[in-house]
Amino acid sequence: TKISFMNEIANLCELTGANVDNVRLGIGADARIGSRFLYAGIGYGGSCFPKDVLALHRTAGHHDYEFKILSAVMDVNQRQKKVLVQKVTDRLGEDLSGKTFALWGLAFKPDTDDIREAPSLEIIRELVGRGARVQAYDPEAAENVKRIFPTEIEYADSALEALHGADALLVVTEWKEFIAVEPATIASALKEKLVFDGRNIFDRSAMGAAGLTYLSIGRG
Repeated sequence: TKISFMNEIANLCELTGANVDNVRLGIGADARIGSRFLYAGIGYGGSCFPKDVLALHRTAGHHDYEFKILSAVMDVNQRQKKVLVQKVTDRLGEDLSGKTFALWGLAFKPDTDDIREAPSLEIIRELVGRGARVQAYDPEAAENVKRIFPTEIEYADSALEALHGADALLVVTEWKEFIAVEPATIASALKEKLVFDGRNIFDRSAMGAAGLTYLSIGRG
């Protein structure tokens, strides 16, 4: 619920010109709420959150109880998985034929190879369905994704290799090795100097200084 709430706040921040990072700090400063699970992004996945929320919602339904908050949580989370592609199409158009995208991250979170309910899967389907070419890299989860998309996308052996020949970069999982890449390195590799950061891992000023057009979640 906190994750979906913050993703809604992030979407509102983009409409009002606010910065979700500042809102997050303000909300988290209240000890009754705390600072955990207040990071905006492109939705939650994994084996626990989606399954457990759905199970509780169905239990309520079996007892003829309309659990409105959980319905909203699931709806928001599913919609949030499409936010990054929406940013891409707003910038480049609905038809992405001829475009190549580097995709950093396939696992639903870092330090795992788990792709269950991962936002990356929805993003890949959307991009490929619009005619795009996808060059993906994940240090742990690539083999699992290959079982779902054996030929539809290409798999790089490193983050930098995924950038080769790409028009734009999409950041989907917040692996530490991605955070360590210098903005200038990204800028030198991309054709259109576009970065769509679904996890807000980079500093906006540093990305702009490197000549990149940088779009993140809820940060203006």
